Amino acid sequence: MQFIDEATINVKAGDGGNGAISFRRAKFEPKGGPDGGDGGDGGSVILKCVDNINTLLDFRYKREFEAQRGENGHGSNCHGKNGKNITIEIPIGTEVYFPNNENKIDFIKAGQEITIAKGGNGGFGNTYFKSSINQAPRRANPGQIGESFELHLKLKLLSDVGLIGLPNAGKSTFLSVVTQAKPKIADYPFTTLEPQLGIAMIDDYDFVIADLPGLIEGASKGKGLGDRFLKHAERCGVLLHLVSVNSTDIVRDYKIIRKELKSFNPILAKKFEIIAITKCDTLSNEEITKQKELLEKVAEKSSKILTISSVAKIGLNQVLRELKERVIKFKKNLNDKTQK
Repeated sequence: MQFIDEATINVKAGDGGNGAISFRRAKFEPKGGPDGGDGGDGGSVILKCVDNINTLLDFRYKREFEAQRGENGHGSNCHGKNGKNITIEIPIGTEVYFPNNENKIDFIKAGQEITIAKGGNGGFGNTYFKSSINQAPRRANPGQIGESFELHLKLKLLSDVGLIGLPNAGKSTFLSVVTQAKPKIADYPFTTLEPQLGIAMIDDYDFVIADLPGLIEGASKGKGLGDRFLKHAERCGVLLHLVSVNSTDIVRDYKIIRKELKSFNPILAKKFEIIAITKCDTLSNEEITKQKELLEKVAEKSSKILTISSVAKIGLNQVLRELKERVIKFKKNLNDKTQK
């Protein structure tokens, strides 16, 4: 399935039905009073967050959404039928923006829903306007126009852990080994062209890992694919920074990613980071130790540096346990802030 994380759609709530102008016609009642019914209300447009879709792909093919119009009123004081609402399902993690409006609606929980465009009220029939001085009113109200908006949708994946690193650092291989995800894996840069999600489990505790592709130098300014996917890292609780042990300049590789995180959003650079030196089955222990010592000199003080090999399955459980502890701590802090 193609991964689409941005879309623009147009929503239109239904117009209200017109009120009716009608007079009662019955035997032996030559001057029957007004009996025009009110128009029905227009249907509304509702956005609903669901957990069975994880992309905005559907909105690439369908961008216009319009709720049903209210029915016009009828004689005999018959009220027009209300228009049917329309519900648009969006994935968890979707942000909804209105044009020229910095405010956004954030959908982060399954079942969350909001009426985004309200249907117009139905117009009053002429019965409504009957009074002691106007026994036969010949006026009725038209239905009100339903609200309409152009909405911009942005999807930011909700994951506990975000995998970051330069192309070919081993992110896809790591994800495929510790989860059931099946990303494309090949020995060339930019193999992964869209985010991949997987669920890892350690000691009966599971958490979601997202592989965020395309990070290169200049990604935060639009170079490569990174600017498209860096936003997904904003929702991650913990960052797992993968650096290849075979790098000719492991310090430079590490600093490139750190710089891009900070340039895109300073909050990203403040997230807790675990550093995993990958592909450690390809070098001697002495060479691995040397690379690790180089990283220790430049890494964030709070960062923990571990060595792994996804292919040889070395050090993976240790990394997963570290991630588990940090994810639990992150969620606890998040819950404490929510309750305050």
